Amino acid sequence: MDRFMDALEQGNLETLRKYPKADLHNHFALGGSRRFLYQATGKKIEPLVHPLASMAEMDQWSQKYIGQYFNSTEGRKLLIRATFQQAKEDGVTVLEIGEDVWGLKEFFHNDIDELVESFTSAQREIAPEIELRLQIGLSRHCPISYLEDCLSYFWGNKNFYSIDLYGDEFAQPIENFKGIYRRAKKEGLRLKAHVGEWGTAKDIRTAVEELELDEVQHGIAAAGDESVIRFLAENKIRLNITPMSNVLLGRVADMAEHPIGKLYRSGIDVTINSDDVLIFDSDVSKEYLQLYEAQCLTAEELENIRKNGLKPAML
Repeated sequence: MDRFMDALEQGNLETLRKYPKADLHNHFALGGSRRFLYQATGKKIEPLVHPLASMAEMDQWSQKYIGQYFNSTEGRKLLIRATFQQAKEDGVTVLEIGEDVWGLKEFFHNDIDELVESFTSAQREIAPEIELRLQIGLSRHCPISYLEDCLSYFWGNKNFYSIDLYGDEFAQPIENFKGIYRRAKKEGLRLKAHVGEWGTAKDIRTAVEELELDEVQHGIAAAGDESVIRFLAENKIRLNITPMSNVLLGRVADMAEHPIGKLYRSGIDVTINSDDVLIFDSDVSKEYLQLYEAQCLTAEELENIRKNGLKPAML
């Protein structure tokens, strides 16, 4: 039997952390090592202890523990380093993270080289064994003209692997982003967007079709519509799922009922990821163990998901 499966069955978290795994859905500003940041700043960042009632509560938490202490160039760079430290300790070997486009001016003096170097130098110094997939982030609430202006600094830079759209799913119609995503496709970027965490299965299909997405961040609402499940499976759309954040944000009742089991068994390409370690206190290894202990997925299924996440997404 595979030793990773042995570790799941024995509940051995430290052994699980020794095995390579991917984290393809990680917001670095909230994804770092708690201990690393405490040692660097003396600030204690407390995780959630109960499910949130809304995204507004999550924003309040972020402002309390992150915004007022790390809202500077050096603070932002420290968060990047903390994320590589966390990933290294968790055995992550493929890490997809990046900065929101507005952060270029806010933290990196509109210098795209400084932004890229902040990530690549942290990788070299802390975890050179990790494959960094650098991402361009877009906030849904921003006007399209503003995003297009910000993106002018990013286009043509071959250091970036993917583009992702996140924030309030209902901020504006997904169709508004078609022009940006057409350009991103021409740039050779992997196309991703957060959808189906708060919205519906229909919203997922619409986003995939309108933006020509390769991957969906979350996408758990698809489990409620068999036609959307078939659509995702047939078109090989990967879902990068973050189970514990779904529970603590009240999107799923508990791990035992998480739809990732149904989605995986329906033939959809799924991965297991951390989302926001500092808030949800659940790194990738913990996510695997909690899904196993809740009997949502078997040890063999989890091992298959782990190995699949380390491969390039289906073409």
